[in-house]
Amino acid sequence: MSMCESADCKLCNYLGTKEELETSFNRVEKQNPKCKFGKEGVCCKLCSNGPCRITPKSPRGVCGADADTIVARNFLRAIAAGTACYLHVVENTAWNLKKIGNGEGSLKIKSPETLNRLAHVFEIEENDINKKAVKVAEAVIADLYKPRFEKMDLVKKLAYSPRYANWESVGILPGGAKSEVFDAIVKTSTNLNSDPVDMLINALNLGVSTGIYGLMLTNLLNDVMLGEPKIREAKVGFRVIDEDYINIMVTGHQHSDIAHLQDRLIDEDVKKRAIEAGAKGFRLVGCTCVGQDLQLRGEHYEEVFSGHAGNNYTSEAVLSTGGIDIVISEFNCTIPGIETVAEKYNVKMICIDDVAKKKNADYIRFDMDKAEEISEMLIDEALNSYKRRRKTVKIDIPKDHGYDDVVTGVSEGSLRDFLGGTYKPLIKLIAEGKIKGVAGVVGCSNLTAKGHDVFTVELTKELIKRDIIVLSAGCSSGGLENVGLMSRSAANLAGDNLKAVCESLGIPPVLNFGPCLAIGRLEMVAVELASELNIDIPQLPLVLSAPQWLEEQALADAAFGLTLGLPLHVAISPFIDGSKVVTKTLEEDLVNITGGKLIVEEDVVKAADELEAIILDRRKSLNI
Repeated sequence: MSMCESADCKLCNYLGTKEELETSFNRVEKQNPKCKFGKEGVCCKLCSNGPCRITPKSPRGVCGADADTIVARNFLRAIAAGTACYLHVVENTAWNLKKIGNGEGSLKIKSPETLNRLAHVFEIEENDINKKAVKVAEAVIADLYKPRFEKMDLVKKLAYSPRYANWESVGILPGGAKSEVFDAIVKTSTNLNSDPVDMLINALNLGVSTGIYGLMLTNLLNDVMLGEPKIREAKVGFRVIDEDYINIMVTGHQHSDIAHLQDRLIDEDVKKRAIEAGAKGFRLVGCTCVGQDLQLRGEHYEEVFSGHAGNNYTSEAVLSTGGIDIVISEFNCTIPGIETVAEKYNVKMICIDDVAKKKNADYIRFDMDKAEEISEMLIDEALNSYKRRRKTVKIDIPKDHGYDDVVTGVSEGSLRDFLGGTYKPLIKLIAEGKIKGVAGVVGCSNLTAKGHDVFTVELTKELIKRDIIVLSAGCSSGGLENVGLMSRSAANLAGDNLKAVCESLGIPPVLNFGPCLAIGRLEMVAVELASELNIDIPQLPLVLSAPQWLEEQALADAAFGLTLGLPLHVAISPFIDGSKVVTKTLEEDLVNITGGKLIVEEDVVKAADELEAIILDRRKSLNI
């Protein structure tokens, strides 16, 4: 079968040996050519007079909506869906923290330091650690549930003050986040809002909710429950799958939903059950963002977490190794393609959140107050699947795939600690020109921007070659680490100045912040740098690229990046090309509103040229 390319050549070689197995790598070839109307965002199917497609001969739909209205409506609706996904995660995370504080689920708080910092920011005075956890969680939940006409309290407490002032002045401060999503859906319904600029302002409003709550707060709440990230070396790729163990592959974004399970798997009675079944024990195998979150906090779970195997489009190949015994999914990036692969290799699938329900999976609803009971059910299912399938399934794990020395566990806190408790050394390196600037290469993986992770890897190589250090968060990290760019030896691919810095500090030129949720951590790094320099974020020599964005959540991430005032590059247009108003607003006018700017460039070198030019211009403005 024909197959798309991948930056991960060993992955392609492995899939090439599975000629009988159809994966996303094969299906993407069958979906060409793409629909021009869909790509430009000028298809509307909101009512039965449609679907309407805008053309030069037919510039308006039956109802009279023009290209600008249709494109803006589709764009806002997609961002609303993406924001809703993130709010679902932070909402569940806050409820989990509240229940832990109330003594449900038998979990203990692993980072009281993070809890204390949050309580201080939220102006909560409470000495009892559990009551403090409850009050912090309740503050988040109360904000999420406010009506739209009441501004959320925590935005002002958490946001960088110059950014907050900008958001307030341009009218994009959100009310209750869930209400904002609700009304965005209403606004984009048939025969309602037709003002493209108003809808784009609404999209930026949702970007603030996405960033402050779905990204930043989710990370901090997880830190409280799961422990703060610590910088360390880790294994990645297929080599993390050990056939001697009962391997549980986890997919999704809601790490706290498996917190009790990962603690339980190392209890002696559970390990004994695995040994009696013929295995050495249990292992959690990371795949998609929850795996990267496990990797980020791996120091706390070394005994049970074997490593991160790969990103979303690696997951089908991971199952085809035969080494995975059960899949537990709880949220996004669990692609439907794994269903047929799981059936072929007799892999049990269980979903613990119905938003991630797969057609051939069992559903066990997660609730923190039933965490012990649910963990026992999942362990039983894993044991039964192992005993059932290992007698018949051939194990084929390519042990040469991946690396043993990926540097992970990077966060706003662990990086600051590594630098000596302050970001001044990094600022000094930038001021001296040893590091030209910082690029966040973030977001998803797709199969259409030159192939699986191809644009992401090529752009990253181009940037580090120009002495621009790269910070990555999302499925992009999964792609970059599996080709060695997050190992210290990758310093040899950097420009002379950045290479010297990397060798001196013992770091790779690409820093692994983990899951897409950690885009919120990159914002916290940006805030620390800007506050140290007493400037606003748009003045920093800092750029963003989400070269292989995939889905609606990525568009919500993008909206947040644009509200931060950052230039944001994408390799594939977010389906807005059919509207001159929307395109001009995002690519030109926005710089005078938030300072942000959308850059659409499908050529790797040209994209790197533009991002570097922005960095150089900002260095000049700062007189460095």
